[in-house]
Formats: sequence, C-alpha cells, structure tokens
Amino acid sequence: MPKHTPNTQLKQLLVEAGLTYETTARSVRAVAAELGEELRTNKAGVHHWVGYGAVPDGFAARCLAEALSRRLGRRVTLRDLGLPSPDGGEDDSIGLDLGPDPVGVLATIGEADVRRRGFLTASAYSMAATVLPLGHVREISERTTAIRRGATAGTAEVRAVRDMVVMFTEMDERLGGRHGRSAFVQYLVTDVAPLCRARFRHDDLRRQMLSVASSAAHLAGWKAYDSGEQGLAQRYYMQSFALAVESGEPGQDGFVMRTMAQQGMKLHRPEHCLDLAAGGLARARGHLPPRAEALFHITHAHALAKAGRGRAAVTEVEAARTALATGREEEVPFWALAWGPPEATVASRTAKVLEALGDHRRAARHYTRAASSRPSDTYARIVALDLVAAAESQFKQGGVEEACATWSRAMDHMDGIASARTRKAVHTMRRALVPYRTRGLRCAAELDERAGGFLTGAR
Repeated sequence: MPKHTPNTQLKQLLVEAGLTYETTARSVRAVAAELGEELRTNKAGVHHWVGYGAVPDGFAARCLAEALSRRLGRRVTLRDLGLPSPDGGEDDSIGLDLGPDPVGVLATIGEADVRRRGFLTASAYSMAATVLPLGHVREISERTTAIRRGATAGTAEVRAVRDMVVMFTEMDERLGGRHGRSAFVQYLVTDVAPLCRARFRHDDLRRQMLSVASSAAHLAGWKAYDSGEQGLAQRYYMQSFALAVESGEPGQDGFVMRTMAQQGMKLHRPEHCLDLAAGGLARARGHLPPRAEALFHITHAHALAKAGRGRAAVTEVEAARTALATGREEEVPFWALAWGPPEATVASRTAKVLEALGDHRRAARHYTRAASSRPSDTYARIVALDLVAAAESQFKQGGVEEACATWSRAMDHMDGIASARTRKAVHTMRRALVPYRTRGLRCAAELDERAGGFLTGAR
C-alpha cells in the first residue's frame, strides 16, 4: 500500500465493529497477551494504520485480524484489512477452514510447523473457527484426486501408524509436548499424509487409515497446545476433526469437538464451548462404550458449570459416574485414551466442575484422586498438573502449608518434562507465594528455591 494512502478497508471494518482507535488498540494488546507477548499498540498507532496506510508488523497484524474477528463474529483476514500477508505471502488463515482436502492442509501445517514458520507458530486462537465444527453436520466429500500411483496400503500400514501414535502419546505424557515434537510432525508429513492418499484394498481400510490419521493430527495439536502455541494447536484440531468425519469412525469427530471445547475453556474463551461440548456428546452418545461416553458427559458438565448452569452440571457429573460404573469391563477406543484411564479423567474434570462452582475443598480432593488414579511413571505430566491444581484449590482455602506440600509433590513429577504448561504452573506458584516468602514462611521459601532451580534447569 502506498505511503500516506488511507486504509479505507480497515476504517470501514472499525466503523462496522463500532471500535474507536483506543478500543482497537486495547483489543490488539489483549490478543497479544493471550499469546504471551506484549504489544505497545496505542491509539496513535491505529490512527497511522488507518489514516496514513502504515502497515503493522506481521504479529500485530494477526492480532488485529483476530481482535476484529471476535468483535464481528466472523473470520477477518489480513486481505480483508487491506494488509499484505506476512512471511513472504504465507496464508495465515491456513487450517481454519474445513475444506475438501484435510490431508493436504494437514501436510501444509506440518511442514510449516517443522520449519517453525512464525505465521503459524505465533498465530492467535481464532474464535470464528470454533463455529465451523458446529455447522459441519455432513461427511466431507470423498477425495478422488491426488492418489499416489502404484501404492497400495493395507492392515499393516494402518497398524504401524496406530502403533506410532500410541508410542508418541506415551512419550508425550512422560516427557512433555516439546519432546520428540519435530520428529512426530515430520512423520505426520512424510508418512501419514501420503498413506492417506494411497490405494486401499477396500474402503474399510481407507476409513481406518483416516481415523488413525485423525488421532495423529490430534496428538500434533496436543503437542502444540502443551508448547503454548494455541493457534497452531487449533489448526491441527480442525483437520483432526475433518479427518474423523471423513473416516466415519463413530464418536471420534465428537471427541475432537470435546478437545476443542476444553481448549476454549482453558483459554478463558467460553464462546461456543458449551455448544461444542454438547455437540461432541450428541455424536458419541449410543455409539461408544459407556466408559468412553463418560468422557463426553464430564466435559459437558464442565462447560455447563462455566456457563453458570450449576444444577445441570451436577446432573452431568452423575451421568459420567454412572457411565463409568456401567461399562467397567468394556474396551475404550485407543483415540479416547489420550489422557489415560477414563476414571482419572472424570475425576480431574469433576474437580474442574467443582472449582467453577466455588467448591475448592472438594475440588482439591478430586484432583488428588485423579493424580493417584494414573500410573505416575507413564503419565508424569498430567499427574503433576493435577497435583498443581489440587495445591491451588488448597491455597484458595487458606491452607498455605498444605498447598506447599502438594506443590512439592507435583514438582517431584516434573523433572525431565519439556512442557510450557509445567513451567507456567511453577511461575504461577512462585507469584502466589511471594507474600508468604517475604513473611518468612519456611515452606514457601524452600519451595521457591526449588522452583527457581527447576526453571533454570528446564530452559
């Protein structure tokens, strides 16, 4: 855009959104803060963007696009804003659609991830994209092009991909999302995506391959989530959902919707989370063993609690418990075991429901139960984070010394884990303990010293 030429597209969108230059700047800073970055965008800067056609840097431009998307309730692209795409014309909206070729999109995202391309790794979580799975009620059209000539895949290839996903999932829980991430994403791009385009001896094998590819994309999203890259995680989840729908695997698309609901709640973006959780439950109900269905009930309960519907949330917690008791002996699909035994997941999510309802005493008990329900050598990270949550609930009740003891137990499981979430949990703990450390409380001082050493060694 030529210098000193007003950006009329941006001006029109700001008018439509009812935003002043000051409120625009504030919204841009808020989106950046979600990504762990600090922008100093102010009223004068927005004025220069609009009045003189000044081009914000790539990160600020993406934050501006997401801020306006949230305000207007639809996805706003850089092109809509009259701005050039950053990073040499890279499409910053890649992965936020549910198109006819999720395999191709997944490969593009994976390649950008492996190369650590900033346009995706620093992308914002998109509220507009969360609406798409809600309206995607029919199967994606089957692909008829881009099949690898001469390649035929069968049961062995499906089993190999599934085994790799299970292996990397177990590694992820023991060592954190950053560990082995590049290797797994490279495998996703060079092996899984091409296999999805291969010839199959019959349609059922093709559907099985798409199902395991969906679980692989889900794991890639989870690794990005654990690394603090929420926008990238969301893109992987979107393609995981598309592949699950195309596979026709009962309940798997609902499982991805459940994950997307949980991501939104974790990021304090509750818009559409209740609809996603309810939609996921509707797709799973009656199609999965009761123990698996319990996972959907408990996420729905959490979303209801977040929406202020406490009575309905408690009813759904009971539905989850009943489902667990009903299906004790039934096998759960491997993709539904991403976070370990359903009993532990239900206990942890029950704690989150209680926390949302203000019952921190019972929440602490359920978090502790969840931690003890998982083998700590296999699920080190999630055991640590459940114990962190238990400590935070104890702290909110005023039990500082009890909380310090639980935080210390949590840190026992954190050694060797490469996870942005565990680091953030330790930083949050240190901030909470500052007043008690300055007063000379011994357990707070000892824990802070241990936390400092952990953060130094975990860089």
